[in-house]
Amino acid sequence: MPELIRPLPRVRESYVAAMAEFQAEGRGKPDDQTMIGVEIREFGSTWHTPEGFARYVSRLRAEAEEDAPRPPGIVPATTLWWVDGAEYLGRLAVRHRLTPRLLEGGGHIGFDVRPSARRRGHATAMLRAALPVVAGLGIDRALVTCDVDNVASRKVIEACGGEFEDRRGVKLRFWVATSPGSAP
Repeated sequence: MPELIRPLPRVRESYVAAMAEFQAEGRGKPDDQTMIGVEIREFGSTWHTPEGFARYVSRLRAEAEEDAPRPPGIVPATTLWWVDGAEYLGRLAVRHRLTPRLLEGGGHIGFDVRPSARRRGHATAMLRAALPVVAGLGIDRALVTCDVDNVASRKVIEACGGEFEDRRGVKLRFWVATSPGSAP
């Protein structure tokens, strides 16, 4: 049964295989500014060793700490992995607060499912499972965005209660209640 976990070294082999799937789709190229794209470029050459992957996991876990060093404009973020045993299926990042840039297009929550695990309900289950975590961070209404042409992500957001607010450029913006009784 899949579950959300904080990043752990035990899924290294599956994680590396998942990143290869994303790269086969074109992720990780210089113009890819997604979480996965940036991380492939920054850490991909070290994931093949247990030590390198452990350093990467430690960095991800530290990003949730309020006082962790980070570039200007980057907020604390909790990364959660959707796994089934040692099988990495996807990831979700919860940004603890919104900057003007995140309010426009990035939102509180970003998620990805590895290509070989798509179209099986993982994204919807993962987002639903994360909502209590988001509520625990004091976020009653989470902004979740997707590209205008990403029908699958739009369906996931709506299935989790997302209420459409507007379109800004190439992004659709939705508000999702994080706990029962919190209005979107």
